[in-house]
Amino acid sequence: MTEELKRDYREDLTLFEGAWSRGMAWLFGAAVIAYALLVAQGFALYVLTTLTLMVVAALGLNLLVGYTGQISLGHAAFLAIGAYTHVILYTQGAPLFVTALAGALTAGVFGFLIGIPALRLKGPYLAIATLGFQVAVDQILGRWDSVTGGRMGLAVPAMDVFGAKLGEHAKFLVCFAVCVSSVVGIYNLSRSRVGRAFVAIRDNETAAEAMGVGLVKYKTMAFALSAFVTGLAGALYAHLFDRINPSNFTLVMSIELLVMVVVGGLASVLGSVLGASLLVLLPQLISSFRDFQAVIVGGILIAVLLFEPLGMRGRWLRIKYYFKAWPF
Repeated sequence: MTEELKRDYREDLTLFEGAWSRGMAWLFGAAVIAYALLVAQGFALYVLTTLTLMVVAALGLNLLVGYTGQISLGHAAFLAIGAYTHVILYTQGAPLFVTALAGALTAGVFGFLIGIPALRLKGPYLAIATLGFQVAVDQILGRWDSVTGGRMGLAVPAMDVFGAKLGEHAKFLVCFAVCVSSVVGIYNLSRSRVGRAFVAIRDNETAAEAMGVGLVKYKTMAFALSAFVTGLAGALYAHLFDRINPSNFTLVMSIELLVMVVVGGLASVLGSVLGASLLVLLPQLISSFRDFQAVIVGGILIAVLLFEPLGMRGRWLRIKYYFKAWPF
């Protein structure tokens, strides 16, 4: 039992505790890369690449909804802002990583601006405000023809690094690297002083403020960081299409991102990964039941929420602790 006790704060920032967990993580990552490079082709590779970016977007939303307790129905708008900013700059000849970072920063700025009026809003009122932001962004993108191309959208140049065009497998590796970096970064952030301040605000704003947590500072920071991560996912997400237009970033996508977070597990990095995996992979696994696909997916999501309120992460913890205590 003593070996499970943490003796150093740095141990609390460890994503995988113990050699067995680290080994399994490396093995899983190697298996995913091997499958993507050696087996997956065409549509299967597209689905895997989409999954890595949806994990990043879900992590960004979970940072806001799960850790800070601020609901959002407009996160697809941050995906769109990151994507459009990236594509506009990228078509001007700027380097890929510079434009992707610019897209993320632009989304972060908008997140900060949205976070200011959100200071006075909670619950359904905040949800309606973010919904209004989603609608506003959709209208601006659809009508600002000279910049965004209107409803026709913008052509997306091929992804290249230092003048070398990337194939589909190389594109997956870039997205996978960003996904892994986001997982590690969000996990460490959640265990840091900032992450603990977010959780304190979520649990009790009055008590958090009494303990010296600045509500204005940390609430706006949560919106900005959440939008930054989501905008980064949006910048790379644009390269999954030949053209991007407002129909790629609809309210339905915002709702799907929220479902990923809730079904996977709130305030959990693993929950974001599991929720995104379920929402992206499940429709493909039951594609042969196309006429009943929506009913099956909806039924599974309802079953998860009914029988496991903590989401898929809750079920994983139950299994983990069961085998840890077995056979007692």
